[in-house]
Amino acid sequence: MDKLIIEGGVPLQGSIQVSGAKNAALPILMACLLAEGKVNLSNVPRLADISTSLKLLNILGCETTFEGNDVTSDCVGLKPEAPYDLVKTMRASVLCLGPLLARLSEAKVALPGGCAIGARPVDLHLRGFERMGAEFEITEGYILGKCKGGLKGAHISLDFPTVGGTQNLLMAACLADGESTLENAAREPEVVDLANFLNAMGAKITGQGTSVIKIEGVSSLKGCDYRIMPDRIEAGTYMVAAAITGGELEILDCPFQDLDAVSYKLREMGVWLQEEEDYVLVRRENGLLQNVDVTTLPHPGFPTDMQAQLMALMCFGKGAGIVEEKIFENRFMHVLELVRLGADVRLKGRTAMVHGVGKLTGAPVMASDLRASASLVLAGLAAEGTTTIERIYHLDRGYDNIEAKLAGVGARIKRVSG
Repeated sequence: MDKLIIEGGVPLQGSIQVSGAKNAALPILMACLLAEGKVNLSNVPRLADISTSLKLLNILGCETTFEGNDVTSDCVGLKPEAPYDLVKTMRASVLCLGPLLARLSEAKVALPGGCAIGARPVDLHLRGFERMGAEFEITEGYILGKCKGGLKGAHISLDFPTVGGTQNLLMAACLADGESTLENAAREPEVVDLANFLNAMGAKITGQGTSVIKIEGVSSLKGCDYRIMPDRIEAGTYMVAAAITGGELEILDCPFQDLDAVSYKLREMGVWLQEEEDYVLVRRENGLLQNVDVTTLPHPGFPTDMQAQLMALMCFGKGAGIVEEKIFENRFMHVLELVRLGADVRLKGRTAMVHGVGKLTGAPVMASDLRASASLVLAGLAAEGTTTIERIYHLDRGYDNIEAKLAGVGARIKRVSG
């Protein structure tokens, strides 16, 4: 099993490229199931979850190719079953449910797996589909869905602005008979990117990026060419990398407009950020960091996917800061590993008190989920001595070639097997 070995203490300098957004690419790939015709996607990141999605599309009847960062998909004969062997590895696989119901009026999708950071139930998805006329049975680990006569447009008010639920219902509503309204919809940029892609295929969606999305159902969607948005979480991770090492990075293709909550907290801590025409320049201001309080919230609040990275940075700040996690109930698994490096973090339920310690010392640590992996890489880049990170397959689910990108700006980092 691969691991990363990092010799810390090197200020990062230079330019680093942001890849396409994983959390936009995954639903867009599932949305290819809706197209009658060939879809050409560019700026697709090369990640484990992307490979899993392409395997799933092929099983469901979409012929796909993946060359460089370009994916071509052509649905030639859809099938309704998403098997457990694939779905168990990736929660986003459940996003095929909406397109299959819309195209075939039936679906058999295994209950999803993925990072163990909370329950993330699909109940909100199913209740929304039921409003559109679908009926479900959960048996032997599978969701069995049917909608006799096809899906009907509906008014759906979500209990929580779930990103996956919004995306799943949005895709299904595009081919439903009549108009649908999603209230309390997720406002994340990745939801907007999916809606823009669907519109490029001929959907009629308005309101994306707000809490109320309206969809006028159409009879069919066609193929199109589309470029995936850059990954705001990867960009935010590299912002922290510049700050935590005391270096200076030019972050290329950075979606700065989608990182307001992150940039606000970084500036509050003493990180200097400057948006230029083609990049964002990031460095630590005056060499000092001041710890802050942060609460994760749905967009446009502070993203839960940046919580672990900011906590790593706070280990080097002055004073104490409180991190409150309001999205997932089990997303502090990185804390004990940061403590192994010398961090002073105290947990109480969904709240962590972080006391800055000024320095960390390298040690063997183990990744527990995707963003926890990123926080350990960041901590290792700044720690004194050698940090070895085990179970980095989590990292490969969300960061395209991260060790090569970091090595290109001066990090002493290498991947080894065994």
